[in-house]
Amino acid sequence: MDFFQSVFLGLLQGLTEFLPISSSAHLILTPALLGWQDQGVGFDLAVHVGTLLAVVLYFRRDVFGIARDGLVSMTQRRIVGQGAMAFYLVIGTIPAGLAGLALLDMIDNELRSPAIIFTTTLVFGLLLGVADWIPKRDRSLDSIRWKDALIVGLAQAISLVPGTSRSGITITAGLFLGLSREAASRFSFLLAIPITALAAGVKILEVAMTDTALDWTGFLIGGVTSFVMAITAIHFFLKWLNKVGMWPYVVYRVILAGVIFTVLM
Repeated sequence: MDFFQSVFLGLLQGLTEFLPISSSAHLILTPALLGWQDQGVGFDLAVHVGTLLAVVLYFRRDVFGIARDGLVSMTQRRIVGQGAMAFYLVIGTIPAGLAGLALLDMIDNELRSPAIIFTTTLVFGLLLGVADWIPKRDRSLDSIRWKDALIVGLAQAISLVPGTSRSGITITAGLFLGLSREAASRFSFLLAIPITALAAGVKILEVAMTDTALDWTGFLIGGVTSFVMAITAIHFFLKWLNKVGMWPYVVYRVILAGVIFTVLM
């Protein structure tokens, strides 16, 4: 990979990871549309680490408080402070973790086709629009209970299919549960931390077991650019959330689906 490709794909991953438009679809489709070689597992690891660091840094106070209170709650065997949220994040991560372990080969080898990505991009994009249109979405983050976390976690498991969008489907599930836009988005972003860490761990094992020479310079460029873009995307997404809602992303997904259908199918 040359410098431009590393920067472009890093920026693309950082931008799309936390917006409800599917980073996996963009990383699969971009090389196909531009005639580039697949960036490989090592580069995917680098940009995932970049986005993971971005969300941890942006929500550092929440992350510290949840982790601290979660550990205290376990040792004292009672809920302390934000200990319940730590418990809910674990519940929400289990479905995707189990699905990833069971279906990883099928996801990587059989579900990356343009037809699959076209379908998931369009269907789950429209579903996000429906969820955002429904009134009476006023529940706060503090109102989340274990059943809510499980439902959002099951939605996150579906996002393993390319084109679905992890943030998109988890926000959609949160909106259908009556959460406000901000609450659904913040829970989605917090839920990204453990599952992204698990995904990075899997990719580390893949990289460790390969004999292919690694492009460390390209990985560093991709990781840094994905970090910078991701933290910027999170900030402005949350800042503009109540002003623009989800429909700009719905429209974009419909247009993207049209491009996929026209060019790649």
